Amino acid sequence: MRIPRDLTGKELINALSKLGYEVTRQSGSHIRLTTSRNGTHHVTIPDHRPIKVGTLASILADIATHHQVTRDELLSQLF
Repeated sequence: MRIPRDLTGKELINALSKLGYEVTRQSGSHIRLTTSRNGTHHVTIPDHRPIKVGTLASILADIATHHQVTRDELLSQLF
């Protein structure tokens, strides 16, 4: 599955809420999310419009590794 090219930070945060991520803090335009599923995991999302593709790919790879799924499986769960 292809990574979305026009995804904003807020849209990504809403999608990640399906995996149990919740906003824990914000510093400027960067928002930190935390989940307790499969152990505690923190991820920082830039509130940019749109998120750069490389940044988004890195965030999704980190989340996929934590949840022990492939990137394509993660994308199908989120979008």
